[in-house]
Amino acid sequence: MSMNQKITVTIITLNEEENIKACIESAWKVADEIIVVDSLSTDKTREIAENLGARVYEHRYLGDGLQKDYGVQFAKNDWILHMDADERLDDLMIEEIQGINYAETPYDAFAFPRKNYLGTRWQKVWYPDYMVRLYNKGRCRFSPIIVHTSLTTKNYKRMTGHIIHYSFKDLSDCIVRADRYSKLDAKILFENNRKVSAWDPAIHGATSFVKFFFLKKGFAYGLDGLTASLIGALRSYLKYAHVLEMRRNALLTEPEK
Repeated sequence: MSMNQKITVTIITLNEEENIKACIESAWKVADEIIVVDSLSTDKTREIAENLGARVYEHRYLGDGLQKDYGVQFAKNDWILHMDADERLDDLMIEEIQGINYAETPYDAFAFPRKNYLGTRWQKVWYPDYMVRLYNKGRCRFSPIIVHTSLTTKNYKRMTGHIIHYSFKDLSDCIVRADRYSKLDAKILFENNRKVSAWDPAIHGATSFVKFFFLKKGFAYGLDGLTASLIGALRSYLKYAHVLEMRRNALLTEPEK
């Protein structure tokens, strides 16, 4: 632990009994306390977390940003490290967190590159995927959005230690969640009356594929690179296709004038 600062780790969960043990064990390597905000799990998530020394608060899911912020009010420390249940810290990240002089740092937060895994394989096409996760609670907050929120700060430093992210169990899990997340993204666009044309799904899908396969050199990583690029393209395609579907459904259900 850092000699001059104690850290609170926050984790949000919903039915994470397969992941939460390893996550908390990793978190204790830097944490003075661990706070879990659980969205009314029906498995053993809460029991496992409490047995490992975490404080668990049950709370109805508010959306990604608000849920991640909810646990901060219970933290006794100024510096917070947020982790997802399927994430772990590598040795260098632990060393860097312990070595920060929190009393004198000019930064409000710190970002770490994330290694995303599909099954047992690290998907290099999605690297470095920097995540701002270590922050001063008096200066930063998560954006109050439904999915894939981020900390609202520009005053942060990029570090080199890694968050290890076991993103997807296998290819099927990845495709199912690409559809689910794209639908949540689409809902935000739809509710904000974002203009979407019939060409947008194809344009954004193709652009995403070019980005991952060519610009981020997915072609250099063989089948893994192709798979990761196609999944990125699929999510972009579905995001805009779902908006068009929502718009059609809304028109069909709108009462006749």
